[in-house]
Amino acid sequence: MHIAPFDNRNQPIVDVDDATVPLNYFNIVKLSADQAFDYQVPGYETCIVPATGSVDVEVEGFSASDLGGRGVDVWDGEPEGVYVPSGAKARIICRSETAEVFVAGARYDEVLSPFAVRADELDLVQYGSDDTKTHRKIKHILGQKQHDKVGRLLVSELFTVGSGGWSGFPSHKHDTDRLPVETRHDETYNFRFRPNHGSGVQMLQREDGKPGDAYHIVDGSTICLDNGYHPCCVLPGYEMYYFTILGGLSQRSLVQFFQPSHADQIETIPGIKDMIAKFK
Repeated sequence: MHIAPFDNRNQPIVDVDDATVPLNYFNIVKLSADQAFDYQVPGYETCIVPATGSVDVEVEGFSASDLGGRGVDVWDGEPEGVYVPSGAKARIICRSETAEVFVAGARYDEVLSPFAVRADELDLVQYGSDDTKTHRKIKHILGQKQHDKVGRLLVSELFTVGSGGWSGFPSHKHDTDRLPVETRHDETYNFRFRPNHGSGVQMLQREDGKPGDAYHIVDGSTICLDNGYHPCCVLPGYEMYYFTILGGLSQRSLVQFFQPSHADQIETIPGIKDMIAKFK
């Protein structure tokens, strides 16, 4: 499902028990200097990630100061985040002139402990190549390094490297719990482009060998993925970014099932096996 950009007025874009991705939660919060935003999401653990600007975060006795600090866009520096336990009360306070803040969530009942992830604690992966048109960089905010401190939530930022090309290829899905070959993980994306008048395509093929759907994605588009194979691409001459939320049904580690028609191309893309391992 494609949700076109709109002014959400700091209200969830993907709320709890969403019909398409019930395991996910997503909000974009926009603040001005010294403005505060309070939230609490019962039954969902969340992660606060400034897209731009700097914020202080308070979570029931825990605090993190000057989180973020990117300037004009998501390419302008490294991400940082704060993990907020399920149902905890959180406050975001803007410390820059303005801030745009992503709040990512996954359904999870157990209450864990809050913590911050700073720029030097990210898990970074770069794979693919210009020749295969799959060159991509991933910055895991809640990734493998935080595995023992998080319930079901994975949060990452994904960048195409260079101009144009594919992401999420070879095509894969993760809509059914059938270990050891696949896990059920709902997924939500928010896209950005540089320059911001760029655009791309999100494909969604429900069954191998049968025609699927395609969505024209623009700067600020949100995509909710419940089932099917889902590669995406960006027009030549533009860079693409997408904020990625994964919520597991029965476990946090993601097991992707690669589309049989294209699975052999795993062997042609440099570093892709390292990328797959980082989601486990």
